[in-house]
Amino acid sequence: MSTRSELPERLAARLNGEVIAAFGRHFSVEIQGGDIVSCVMRGKKGGVACGDQVEIQRTTIGQGVIETIHPRTSLLYRSDAFKEKIIAANVTQVIIVLAAVPSFSEELINRCLVAVESAHIAVLIVLNKADLAEPTQAAMKTLALYQDLGYPVLQLSALSDISALHPYLAGHLSVLAGQSGMGKSTLLNALIPHAERATADISVALDSGCHTTTHSQLYRMDATSAIIDSPGFQEFGLNHIKAEEVMWGFIEFHPYIGQCKFSNCRHRQEPGCAVVQAAQQGKIHPKRLAFYQRLLS
Repeated sequence: MSTRSELPERLAARLNGEVIAAFGRHFSVEIQGGDIVSCVMRGKKGGVACGDQVEIQRTTIGQGVIETIHPRTSLLYRSDAFKEKIIAANVTQVIIVLAAVPSFSEELINRCLVAVESAHIAVLIVLNKADLAEPTQAAMKTLALYQDLGYPVLQLSALSDISALHPYLAGHLSVLAGQSGMGKSTLLNALIPHAERATADISVALDSGCHTTTHSQLYRMDATSAIIDSPGFQEFGLNHIKAEEVMWGFIEFHPYIGQCKFSNCRHRQEPGCAVVQAAQQGKIHPKRLAFYQRLLS
């Protein structure tokens, strides 16, 4: 086996690149010039994600080792009591993809929004399958709450016309996030025809979608815009966010934080709670306060 000192100079030099695909412990890194290098992480370290800027060391032609992850501007991930799942790094926008059929979980929307707000990333909510008129109308009544909070909500049908989405993508590294069955892969295929992401029919009986995307992949749209497709999820753990920080993930709470009678108020049943009083006065939707309180418990 060749040692590093015996490798050709063009292999021995360290190179900067971007992670464009994550397959468990293996990663595709695009280096300057457009070459793709299949890499693993040095040692047993993990935590590499699509969108990461990295420094690699080539080992052979087409293969290498990730030596360093450069500082990130953002990191979107979810976690439970046992593990963390990094979704994407350095993204500037999270696109939460929903559909009226199968039905979406508001619990997951709120959890995702808390994670996005905590990471200081812009968010766009896309309601797919808008060609299903009656279910879409019902879904929009639910999403009106989030529109009122200032989150943009865009209706479209990935099967017919996605032109309305293009202005939202310009200049962003976006990541598609959402439950299985919402049509993320269909949407991605409409944006990037050569992506050829697998799609599957939904189960009407179970009111759920099939898990078709198995790994995260970054696709370039132009010189300043790219999009990451990520596997669908059915739950979104927030164990990495401290209980006292969860409240900051609810943007309508912000004017009232610090106004409570007690400085350590958790906005449950404490006397003199400004957040609870705001909900009673109609300034905070009671549904959002209930979501927050469930997260704490």
